[in-house]
Parts: sequence; structure tokens; C-alpha cells
Amino acid sequence: MPVPTAIETRDLRREFGAVTAVDSLSLDVRSGEVFGLLGPNGAGKTTTIKMLITLLPPTSGTATVAGHDIIHEPRQVRRSIGYVPQLLSSDGALSARENLDISGRLYHIPGAERRERIDEALQFMGLADVGDNLVRTFSGGMVRRLEIAQAMLHAPPVLFLDEPTVGLDPTARHAVWGHIRKLREREGTTILLTTHYMDEAAELCERVGIMHLGKLVALGTPESLAVEVGPGANLDDVFTHFT
Repeated sequence: MPVPTAIETRDLRREFGAVTAVDSLSLDVRSGEVFGLLGPNGAGKTTTIKMLITLLPPTSGTATVAGHDIIHEPRQVRRSIGYVPQLLSSDGALSARENLDISGRLYHIPGAERRERIDEALQFMGLADVGDNLVRTFSGGMVRRLEIAQAMLHAPPVLFLDEPTVGLDPTARHAVWGHIRKLREREGTTILLTTHYMDEAAELCERVGIMHLGKLVALGTPESLAVEVGPGANLDDVFTHFT
């Protein structure tokens, strides 16, 4: 029995004047999959995510997320996703619990249920002991874990992570990896992430797609793409070969 598709694009295209940022992208991400979208700066990864989360309309083509059309059903798409952008976005002047409370209110989670979900999210992300501390006292890795908790508070089936560990030290990166794996295992969440760290993609992703100059130039498991490049190749070699 085929696995349902959580994200589907068909000939998705985005132009900025004379520049084509995303060029006829056709891609399927399976339900429950951790999928990595890789590529150099300017390849079109973030533009693709912005279209899929309805922040940016496509020039042409179609896409669905969690079964909802990004053009005709944007509100349903937004209710079905969580999104963690590249730049840290939590309010440092508030506590972790207060940041989560704001997220819960934005998604209209009722009071008693919201408090329960906040407690559970803090526990799950290893932040229960610092839930009432101001976020400006947190390390970068702690802030990232809080932002993932915020993005998942309404239990969306699809989560977008745009370079989730950029700027973090190796210990913090591995901690975030562990929480991403637990999230997928516990909730069955479909996760699409972008990253420039090939070890991160190899560690977390079941499949990866490589974009270059707006086009999808390679698609497969990290292992199958390495075999395609040649004996002894790793994902760094794959990235270099295709870009």
C-alpha cells in the first residue's frame, strides 16, 4: 500500500522579475518522512518553503501541503503546518512559557488545553526546568528547541525547519537532532528541513533533494546518491558533484 503524500509540488515556479528563483519544481514528500532540501545559497530552498507555507505566491504551478492547495486553501495550509525560520524569532523579553502561550493563543488553543500542551512541550524539549526563565538567558540551542516547541504546539502534521541548527555549536546541534528524531518518532510528523550541514542531512533525512539554480538536480536517499557519484563518496561529495 503506497504511503500518503504530505507535500506535493507540480511545476512550481517563482520569478522575481527576470530572475527565476524556483524553476518547475516537481516533488513528493511522503507522510511521516524527514526530507532534506539541500543546495548552495541562492538555490531556491527558502523561496520554495515560503511558497509552501503560503508566505509567497507561486508564479505558476501547483502545490498541496497536508492535502490542502497552497493557492486556494491557504488558511487550511497554515493550520496544518509548523514553521521555524532561519533567524531566531522567540521574544527574549518573555519567558519560554510566555512565548509558548502566545503561540497557543494564535492557534486558538483553549486555555486549559493550552496550559497542558505548554507543560508537555517544555518537558518534551528538555526545557521544563527553565520554562519560567527569560529567553534572553537561553543558549542558541535552547532557543531553537523552544522555537520547535512553539511550531508544534498545535500538533500540525507537517513541520518546516529552515536551517534549524545554523550557528549552533556541535553539542547544541546534536541535542536539536535528538529532539527532531523524537518528534518524528512520537508524533509521526512529516518534516522538511533545509541545511548546509551534510552530516546533519545524512543523520536525519531519509531522502534528500538537491537544488541548484532553482532546479531540482538530484533526488534520493543519501546512500543511493553517494553510490551514484562513485565509490567511497559521501554526501559532501554528492553536494559538490551536483552543484
